[in-house]
Amino acid sequence: MNKINYDALFIETVGALSDKKSLLLHACCAPCSSAVLERVTTYFNVTLFFYNPNITDETEYCKRLVELKKFVAKAYNGGIPIIDGGFEPQDFFKAVNGLEGAQEGGERCSVCYAQRLSRTAALAKEKRFDYFCTTLSVSPYKDADKLNGIGGALAKKFGVEYLYSDFKKRQGYVRSIELSKEYGLYRQNYCGCVFSRSEEDEKQAYKAINKENA
Repeated sequence: MNKINYDALFIETVGALSDKKSLLLHACCAPCSSAVLERVTTYFNVTLFFYNPNITDETEYCKRLVELKKFVAKAYNGGIPIIDGGFEPQDFFKAVNGLEGAQEGGERCSVCYAQRLSRTAALAKEKRFDYFCTTLSVSPYKDADKLNGIGGALAKKFGVEYLYSDFKKRQGYVRSIELSKEYGLYRQNYCGCVFSRSEEDEKQAYKAINKENA
């Protein structure tokens, strides 16, 4: 079975627009948002929705939100609205109950994707946005097939168009790194939850041990 080219679908969608539509864009962090905003603001009037209950450390949550606001202020003169979904780690822990030991990128992450996109779709419906989408696919560690599958299902459920996309294509991730350097953005080394942080800490410890023994 051939994989769907979600970047081609994005290009097809925006190419068919006769005027700018409204887009509620779920934002996971400033670095990922930077490259995605560069790509979508040509075609949409964008509002960012920072909703990430998977960020289970409040200091980290606030740091990422501040970085997002800093980037928008510098790059877009503060002209892109940002909605803060609030620090709600208890909702994440409830959603992934029983999946604590799941492998990173597996079922627990799929539940996390669905939680964030569902809230985004509901808000898009409430506020009458034309489209909703997420910045998550710009990361090479995020499964675009899963994200777009979830987004498409939620579009049918809530009656709001989902913007199919795979923002890592056409060097999207590379561009996010370039923009992060240009604007001096904080780039975190884990997704946000305690489980992904623990896995990253283990990787760093393993590298440190190997380096010492080399």
